[in-house]
Amino acid sequence: MTDAAPRPSHRLYAVTIGLALLVILADQGSKFWAEANLEVGKSVPIIGDLLRFQLIYNPGAAFSIGTGFTWIFTIVAAIAVVAIAVFAWRVTSRAWSILLGLLLGGAATHLGDRLFREPSFAQGHVVDFIGYGNLFIGNVADIVIVGCGVAGVILMARGIPFRAKPAVDLVEAEPAE
Repeated sequence: MTDAAPRPSHRLYAVTIGLALLVILADQGSKFWAEANLEVGKSVPIIGDLLRFQLIYNPGAAFSIGTGFTWIFTIVAAIAVVAIAVFAWRVTSRAWSILLGLLLGGAATHLGDRLFREPSFAQGHVVDFIGYGNLFIGNVADIVIVGCGVAGVILMARGIPFRAKPAVDLVEAEPAE
């Protein structure tokens, strides 16, 4: 019988990184589309007043909170990206690996916006363009991050561990004579 926890799998981590890259491409691609096709502040109804496209540049966090502290959000995003990447390396659960890959992509694409978009390095504004009624305007990464929060709660409620349980050898030893 072995007590050792399963070792992280390079293949599982590659899936995590692949999903992160997919989220980055989807988010940045949709932002490229929004900037090319939408006017700043102009609302384009999609489903009446419920869903619309409206391009804005958000210097703050969710709901435009903390607009004067963009550099702090850059630091927080950088810490989140590093923490998720390190933690994901240690995870041996497929479900958690998938969730962390999606979350890593969402955090990384927000970090990229903060680092490289106008008005300046490490103080960039996040491109938001999906309006939900009069509640808020977000982007693809926001959808992924919120979805990961919900999925994480579900995984925890179901008791799915981050690391798979140690394997138990079922081979019985021969009795001594």
